[in-house]
Formats: sequence, structure tokens, C-alpha cells
Amino acid sequence: MTVLIAGGGIGGLTLALSLHQIGVPCRVFESVPALRPLGVGINVLPHAVRELIELGLHDQLDASGVRTRELAFFSKHGKPIWSEPRGIEAGYKWPQFSIHRGRLQQILLDTAIERLGAENILTSHHLTGWTETPDGIRADFIDKVTGKSAGSYDGTLLIAADGIHSAIRQKLYPQEGAPLWNGRILWRGITKSDAFLTGRTMIMAGHEILKFVCYPISQAPDADGKYDINWVAERHMPPTYEWRREDYNRAARLEEFLPWFKDWRFDWLDVPGLISNCPHAYEYPLVDRDPVDRWTFGRVTLMGDAAHPMYPIGSNGASQAILDARVLTREILALGEVPDALEAYEAERRPATTDLVMLNRRNGPEQVMQIVEERAPEGFNVVTDVLSQQELEDIAANYKRVAGFQVEGLNAKPPIVSVPPSSQLSSAG
Repeated sequence: MTVLIAGGGIGGLTLALSLHQIGVPCRVFESVPALRPLGVGINVLPHAVRELIELGLHDQLDASGVRTRELAFFSKHGKPIWSEPRGIEAGYKWPQFSIHRGRLQQILLDTAIERLGAENILTSHHLTGWTETPDGIRADFIDKVTGKSAGSYDGTLLIAADGIHSAIRQKLYPQEGAPLWNGRILWRGITKSDAFLTGRTMIMAGHEILKFVCYPISQAPDADGKYDINWVAERHMPPTYEWRREDYNRAARLEEFLPWFKDWRFDWLDVPGLISNCPHAYEYPLVDRDPVDRWTFGRVTLMGDAAHPMYPIGSNGASQAILDARVLTREILALGEVPDALEAYEAERRPATTDLVMLNRRNGPEQVMQIVEERAPEGFNVVTDVLSQQELEDIAANYKRVAGFQVEGLNAKPPIVSVPPSSQLSSAG
């Protein structure tokens, strides 16, 4: 029998590769007609990178992403607040990668097709419902473009990896409604530009009302000596603003947000220049959902953004989906393709991600910028005149603790999935 996975994003494909690694058959169903490498840059944190390396993806990640060296926070005037090493430089055994979301998904997709076979990655299959059978579950699909049936498939379990607009979650929680918007809009893009700071730095500047984030996602310069710089401009909008439904592919209008950043020319970064020279920018309202008190219903469970959509604060969205996939695989390996495995997975992951969703609503580690803005809106000479070193360190340490990537603790832990020797051949394809 086969595990049915609804959704071919980062979480769903990681789960498919993980199940294949332990010798459990699975099949991925994706609503869209073709899986294409969409989106902009993301960061994958060391605890998630470790799990991708366990799947044999180290070389592909290293060739496609940038090993993030440091994370640095700045005021709206470009003055340094706090910086810390990341990845290998921070003492982890594994790097942190800044990478194009589409490249990461393509790595996972290509590997899944190679290992599972293209016949087990089905597009144009949108889930419409399911029924439990005496020994498993049957899921029904349609082609959303034509409206015609795409067939029914039997399996042992059904895993919802179908994102923030999950069809499965909507059926489990029909009264939930649309995702919750917090009044903030993100404008995201990738611009060819010069390297800045260490060349592998992720920066965040500003405060809760107006913020700018950027980091490189290409290792080598192009023929003009330029790098791909991923950037995010963010503003808390007035109550009268009418937001448009979140969509990574909605074209942004530069005139709507560029004026707010026109004076953000620092001696180490030209923010309005990055925005102005971007060929294609995207608008994305900042949304999440309230945590629910149950993910698992018999042979069905939620994972990734279907389970715990969170603000993209602290670089944790994709990383947490990867961890979901690995913990779920570990429990299926231990208990079998049964509801008890889903319950055990949920018992570990739901409390952890609930804490993270709520911490991200309080701005996670980025709250240092807001504290500085509130205490010194006109600027400062030395940040410790405004915010003590202990406060800075406590905020950073607390986020790592909640998100599960404290250096010493992570380095000391074994991988989430311990693959039996008899299954090693499966992981190699």
C-alpha cells in the first residue's frame, strides 16, 4: 500500500524522498498542471539542512545556494544593532543556505522523479475528498483546469502538504475562513547587484512598520560582476488599505512602496537602487492562521503550511516543513503506516510549531529592531546605549531555543531519521 501525499511543494517532496529512503511506497499529487520553479529567495536553517543532507542532497544544495555567513540587524538609518554568525561560522556541523525557493523545489522534484519515478509524481490532481476504507483510505481527485475527474487512489495514509490554502484543512475545518492578515505587505524581488558586507550576509533593517531584508542567493558573479540579491520590502499598511489575496506571482507596483525607502541609501547598501533595478517584483500580504488543536483525523494528517502557516520571520517556513516530513517519516518507520504514527508525529510537532507561530507574531528575533526604534527613533551612536548586550543575546538565544536550532543541542542530536542498513539502497535510488 502507498502513502498518498497531497502537495508537491518543499514539504511534500521532502516527505516523498524520506519515505522512499525507508522503503515505504508513496505518491505525490499536485493540483497544478506543471511544477515550475517559482518564488524568490528563502533560507534553510542548519537543522533542516542536516535532514536534506541525510537525503543525499548536500552537493546539489552547495552548488545552488549560498552558505549564509552572518545575520545582521540594522536601524532604519543603516546603523548596526546586532549581528551573529550563522551556519558553519556559528559552530554548527551543517551550513545555513540562502537559496532560490524554485531552485530548492527543483532539486527535490528532480531527485523525487529519479528515485520514485515520474509515475509517482502526478500533476493536475486536485484533491476533492476522501473516505476511509477497511484497511486504508481512498482519495478522490479532479483536474481543476477541465473540472473532470482525475480518478481515485487507494493508500494507507493521506498527508496534507498542500499549503496555506489546503483543500484537506478546509474540509477538516470548514468554518475557518481565509488566512489572517496582520496589516503588513511584503514586496519581494531579486536584483542583479554588487556584493555587500561579507558577501554572504543576510541583513534586516528598519522596524515593525517599515523594514527591508536582503541577502545574496548566487555564489559567483555574472559577466558584469553582479550577484543575485534577494530582497524583501515590508510595510505595515493603514487600516484603509485593501489587500489583495496572497500570491507569490502577483506583480508588485514599485510606485506603491519605493517612495518609503527613497532615503535608505547607506554607505554599505543602496536600498532604493536594489528596488528600482528589479525586473520583476511580487506582492505578498503577510498572513498566517491561528493554530488548531488537532492535525490528525484517523488516517489523515496535516503538515507544513497546511498545518502551521507562519509569518516568514526567522527563516523558518520551509525549514519547519522539512522537519515535519522527517519526524513523520521517523514515526512511520517506528510504528508503521497506521494512525498511531500520525498521532505520534503530531504530539511532537504541533506544540513546537504552535510556539513558533506565536513567537513569529511577536516578530521573533526581529523584535530587536522595534525596541531600538521605540527607544531611539532619531538614531543612536552605539546600540548598547539603547539596548543592553544581555537583552540582545537573550532575544537571539530564545528564538533559537523555540525554533529548535541551538548550536550545542543540535550538534549533539542524531539525525531525526535513522535509516536501517537494509534501507540504504532505497535512499540511493
